[in-house]
Amino acid sequence: MKFKKILITGSDGFIGSHLVEYCIKMGINVRAFVFYNSFNSYGWLDHIDAKTKNKIDFFSGDIRNFDVVYQAAKGCDAILHLAALVGIPYSYVSPENYIDTNIVGTLNVLKVSRMQNIKKIILTSTSEVYGTAKYIPIDEIHPLNAQSPYASTKIGADSLGLSFHKSFNMPVSILRPFNTYGPRQSARAVIPTIISQLLNNNSYVKLGNINPTRDLNYVQDVVRAFYLCLVRKESIGKIINVGSNYEISIKELAYLIAKILNKKIVLHKDKIRQRPKNSEVERLYASNKLAKNILNWKPEYGGKKGLEKGLIETIDWFKKNNHYLYKSNNYNI
Repeated sequence: MKFKKILITGSDGFIGSHLVEYCIKMGINVRAFVFYNSFNSYGWLDHIDAKTKNKIDFFSGDIRNFDVVYQAAKGCDAILHLAALVGIPYSYVSPENYIDTNIVGTLNVLKVSRMQNIKKIILTSTSEVYGTAKYIPIDEIHPLNAQSPYASTKIGADSLGLSFHKSFNMPVSILRPFNTYGPRQSARAVIPTIISQLLNNNSYVKLGNINPTRDLNYVQDVVRAFYLCLVRKESIGKIINVGSNYEISIKELAYLIAKILNKKIVLHKDKIRQRPKNSEVERLYASNKLAKNILNWKPEYGGKKGLEKGLIETIDWFKKNNHYLYKSNNYNI
């Protein structure tokens, strides 16, 4: 499939900014929907190279506003919808904000897409919708189990997307990335938390629960999956996991990062950083067979060696951009 121009919501964020860069590199015209703010900031897109930035058609607005989304989509023939509230801890505090952004925002995208005959809509899901694995590897028919308000809003958004596809024959695809990491990631996530503490010469690293396992995916693998999903008709009507098919515990991850940095490490289990007991997702381990079959995608950073490669690149970015070293916060993934 070919497109005149695509709209990427959440372009100012971690994955979104990398996706904008990748799509421009692949020769696609991009309109970047960024969250309107009083600082006139385009988020992470303020920090990309000038040559790429000059090719972007910026649009500032709020995904919760239908009229704004309608204007943003004009002249576009595909929408890659990444705008969302993603911090799990804050969803315990303010679930209504997650409903407004993640569900109402997605509804706005779907309604606008129907009205403007958009040729392709990709909704961004999350592995959190599965909850703790009932079997492994987790495939796309694994039962859904919302263990946080955040996860429940993403299940709702996914359901809306599928219902619009079935009800109105709309060209909706759902990509479901497992935990993504890399340059520009928020301090709320565990990898920047560990790196930041170690680069600040702390050998005593504070973490939440250290026994859960995660399927970690380097951001460049994830954005490549978005691109392949965009250009392939076969992805329409499908939910597709994006995962490395490799799992590692938070404890093992911390020791691996310390090894790469040649640092000694002592782990401290910080209660403030722990999720409520029944909300903790204990195991995430993806099946990526469907992504391989439909998208012809496989992780370039797969397995332990791939993870080490991705972590080295992530650590190098933090070292070179030490003014972005995050303040230690109270949250884990």
